[in-house]
Amino acid sequence: MPYSNNDVVQEWHPMGQQGDEENAKLLLHVSQEIEMNGIVRPKGYNVSWHSNPDIEKHHFGHAHPMKPWRLTLAKGLIMSYGMHTAMDTYVSRMATREELEDFHSAEYMEYLKTAKVALPDDDNPKEFNLGSSDCPIFEGLFNYCSMYAGASIDAARKLCNEEADIAINWSGGLHHAKKAESSGFCYVNDIVLAILQLLRKHPRVLYIDIDVHHGDGVEEAFWSTDRVMTLSIHKYDGYQFFPGTGDLDRTGPDSEENPGAHHAINVPLADGIDDEQYVWLFKTIVGMCVDRFRPTAIVLQCGADSLAGDRLGRFNVQVQGHGACVAYCKSLNIPLLLVGGGGYTPRNVARAWAHETSIAIGCDANLNPIIPAHTPYRSHFRHDTIFPTLDQILGEPRPNKNPDKKIREIVASITEQLRFVNMAPSVQSTIIPPDLTAYKEEVDAKFREEREGNDQQLRRNKEASVGVPMEF
Repeated sequence: MPYSNNDVVQEWHPMGQQGDEENAKLLLHVSQEIEMNGIVRPKGYNVSWHSNPDIEKHHFGHAHPMKPWRLTLAKGLIMSYGMHTAMDTYVSRMATREELEDFHSAEYMEYLKTAKVALPDDDNPKEFNLGSSDCPIFEGLFNYCSMYAGASIDAARKLCNEEADIAINWSGGLHHAKKAESSGFCYVNDIVLAILQLLRKHPRVLYIDIDVHHGDGVEEAFWSTDRVMTLSIHKYDGYQFFPGTGDLDRTGPDSEENPGAHHAINVPLADGIDDEQYVWLFKTIVGMCVDRFRPTAIVLQCGADSLAGDRLGRFNVQVQGHGACVAYCKSLNIPLLLVGGGGYTPRNVARAWAHETSIAIGCDANLNPIIPAHTPYRSHFRHDTIFPTLDQILGEPRPNKNPDKKIREIVASITEQLRFVNMAPSVQSTIIPPDLTAYKEEVDAKFREEREGNDQQLRRNKEASVGVPMEF
């Protein structure tokens, strides 16, 4: 459902209902920002933005790193600049049960809908991994999942219908959720659901993940198809860092007869990688994947926990470097879906996604980096710029444990892997999405062994982070 600029501005104002005079002042401030920053609708392409303010009201718990309130902070910054006026803005709807069950099992969805709110208790096994400290059962959980999934599904449909060239859902990107299991703060995998929509129109979809954590749920879902190539760039330290998967040799099914062989690309990184290395690596590998796979649509998961200063991440990537990945994908002129993902320092999440929204609409070059004075919750940003320095963020950058030799070896390995990918595999235009329930038995067994054999150690590692009170 589209909504007007006046509705948008009044909806995000932190003081609630305002009088006509206050609303007029607010609109004037936004209008001045629009003029000063040269914000206009893009010429030659269309951007749609999908959000729902009700998503922001949900709460995982005081000590939990995931804060849906980060969406409020990001939305306020985007609208303070007036960027919403350059996009088609939509209040997203809830996904239907039928849409959710395009990927997820009916039993899991029923349990998710009917599960009772309960305190996390890791001592007792939970059905579908629900109720743990990572994936608590909170009030309105099913509605929360349905809303962020509905936004990604609708965004994908805008691309399929050619009503948008770039579609944005910052509330999405929950890449760890499995077919019948919650994982890593993720309950419903909106990315998989969105890609299934894209596959109804597009023969080949490239999924790119720049979250600090491995995009295991999406990779697993499309493990046995050559219509989706998954590329995840993430921190990898074996089972010391969640989810414990994503090593360089994880390239797809072992059998060459399986269509998905060689279609999983993983880029494992150590702590401290900086903008220069990260952006070069991203452009190099994405460029190779595009040249070889020839995708007709791209889904980019923009997890902001890969930013310096994140509560769970350990990189030195700045807002500029993170945004350069979005800019590169946009430059390919391929239909592009942008979704959110991780990000556990809300002020940095808001900075990144606001900057990346400006890239999507093409006003980033002229954007004043000083956060507008009328931005809601402006004091939570600590520094008044969208682009704080590493010294401001960290005090001192983390040591970079990624030597150039290692980076070159990663590129060489992936170059060799891509040699075995058939260039632009041909498919009938009427072909339906692959049957994701028909995983090969040996692949299922491998995934179960990886998860179950290391569950206790992973849980202890994650619990150490979850118990840390959140800072804003």
